[in-house]
Amino acid sequence: MTAPLTPDRLGERLTEVFGVLGPLYRRVARAVEQAEPIDGVSIGVRAVLDLLDLAGPQTVPQLSRAQDLSRQFVQRMVNDAVAAGFAEITSNPAHQRSSLIALTPGGAVAIRAVKAREHELLRKVGGDLTDADIDTCLRVLAQMLGAFDRIQ
Repeated sequence: MTAPLTPDRLGERLTEVFGVLGPLYRRVARAVEQAEPIDGVSIGVRAVLDLLDLAGPQTVPQLSRAQDLSRQFVQRMVNDAVAAGFAEITSNPAHQRSSLIALTPGGAVAIRAVKAREHELLRKVGGDLTDADIDTCLRVLAQMLGAFDRIQ
């Protein structure tokens, strides 16, 4: 078994992760947007639709917190999703002033189509990766995310 990295070495290695993660995310996002685009499903709208698909109706503040994005940006993405017919604004029995955003049937079809394109693109990665490799990657990324949650 290998010893844990020193804080300085860990910082260096995790900087390498960020160096790959940013460009990777942007390339995958761009490829998904460009491959048979569904009108109105930008990366921001995709994130909103995905959260609604996974967690059900939510308020803009809830969507904002879940994505760690400003409420104003998320509101613009919600507005775009509503304008495209992918989401709808409904009353919130728990809070009169904060409406719920819900996925429409068209939004469900759109997010599933986007996820299917992502799956098709990502299944071509190859490289003889194993479940253990992916588990390790997810553990590292989750550890990084948790650390930044604690720092803020």
